[in-house]
Amino acid sequence: MNNIVKMQIISLKYSFNKIFLLLTCLLFIFLMLIFFNCKTETSKFKESDVFRYNEHKNIGSLDPAFSKDLADIWATNQLFNGLVQMDDSLNVESCIAKSWLISANGLEYIFNLRNDVTFHKHIGFGIDSTRTVTASDFEYSFNRLLDKNVASPGRWVLNKVENFKAVNDSTFVINLKQPFPAFLGLLTMKYCSVVPKEIVEIYGSDFRSNPIGTGPFKFKLWEENVKLVFRRNQNYFEKDSNNNNLPYLEAVAITFLPDKQSEFLQFAQGNIDFVSGLDASYKDEILTADGKLRANYSKHVNMIRGPYLNTEYLAFYMESEVSEIQSKNMRKAINFGFDRINMMTYLRNGIGIPAHGGFIPKGLPGYSESIGYTYKPEKAKELLKESGIQNPTITITTTSNYLSFCEYIQRELQKVGFNVNVDVIPASTLKEAKANGKLNFFRASWVADYPDAENYLSLYYSKNFAPNGPNYTHYNNATFDSLYQQSYLETDIKTRETLYTKMDSIVMQDAPVVTLFYDEVVRFTRKEVSGLGINPTNLLDLKHVKKLE
Repeated sequence: MNNIVKMQIISLKYSFNKIFLLLTCLLFIFLMLIFFNCKTETSKFKESDVFRYNEHKNIGSLDPAFSKDLADIWATNQLFNGLVQMDDSLNVESCIAKSWLISANGLEYIFNLRNDVTFHKHIGFGIDSTRTVTASDFEYSFNRLLDKNVASPGRWVLNKVENFKAVNDSTFVINLKQPFPAFLGLLTMKYCSVVPKEIVEIYGSDFRSNPIGTGPFKFKLWEENVKLVFRRNQNYFEKDSNNNNLPYLEAVAITFLPDKQSEFLQFAQGNIDFVSGLDASYKDEILTADGKLRANYSKHVNMIRGPYLNTEYLAFYMESEVSEIQSKNMRKAINFGFDRINMMTYLRNGIGIPAHGGFIPKGLPGYSESIGYTYKPEKAKELLKESGIQNPTITITTTSNYLSFCEYIQRELQKVGFNVNVDVIPASTLKEAKANGKLNFFRASWVADYPDAENYLSLYYSKNFAPNGPNYTHYNNATFDSLYQQSYLETDIKTRETLYTKMDSIVMQDAPVVTLFYDEVVRFTRKEVSGLGINPTNLLDLKHVKKLE
């Protein structure tokens, strides 16, 4: 190789190195600008103007049509509204629809819309402009939910709908295939939020990160896995009871620390304003054994707790060939054979309600505290003897998160005569196996999709066998099915509630499940935070939140 070629190669390498160095510097400057923008976006306000929380599970989409997980629902609830909404007592109340009428046969719903609701400003409406929401926007939004090309996980919400249409700008009509008293509750889900056609068409699938809604806050900045910022919507249509504009806060800042322990440390240091839930990594740090705030936290922290529409349970696969599963006496013996009160005290510091009622959780109409099982070890032994099964052996399949519960039950049941094994598998494996009838006895939970007991009882309707429905136990009872179908046609609230309790009682007597506990929503906030309520769906609503300076 001659000297000229060598010099050219050296020159090229030098040029490449300069270009690489330049690109690296530009990338660093770009990232610093993003960080600076993210930092300064909220630092321009007083600390009392900004509500800060962490989302350790990350956020997948800010498009309400994809609000499947709680993390996404919390975020989209600040940005979007629907026809109706739910208060903290699970009452459906007006939102963009100021009123509605339901036909006598329960099939037609006529919604009358407000005329003062506008979308967040966007150049897609014109320079620094917006427009008023009309019934046609709901027609578009609902059709989008049904669009197979969009592939929204919320499509099922409209399964019971025959058709819908915008009659005029202020009237939206929905017709059902058959009466469904819980339908208004379904419409409170974020899937049913209104979105503007022209903006969705600008962004397509990128609407997930460029959301334009009508909510109390508007989207400002999202650096995925780092920080998400919302700003106050100055033109929000709702007001408080004193006719003051909502929301009170100027901004919401969300960080994405990946684990609960780091999240709690930031909370303890005052860097975020609240944490939700009770995690094993910090439960003994903040709570006493009986569920009270420890003295070193009570001066700076408030704890809010209340019923959560989540039933934790063990389930039997009723078509199993295992004799222990087929025996009703055996299934009842397991229900009587362990102390749920002690379980909650030792493993959850008293947070959660021992499930002595049915499958319907406390907090929902239809719940009854008298139809389930309490701790009766002698009764469990008696039922074991009556079953005629010698040396009964069962295996509980669970995930690592619930291993402590299953080991507790294992020890308790061994005292009354069971041989109990615990098998730990990944969550994804358990989900697939329970859907396809591959597990005889497994841990599960059911969080309400909508706040009506029918949602829980659907797990025992014979036409809902998994994998095509939520009946993972393959429970089949003709009397139950008949009552379930009757409840669909019943429009009287009290009569329907009585039917729900009766159905739940039938399930408990047949014992296809072992109810463990009804969960509770637990929220820890800094003392300076007020107006953060609590509700059985664990929905985060920030429009009434204030912070003291």
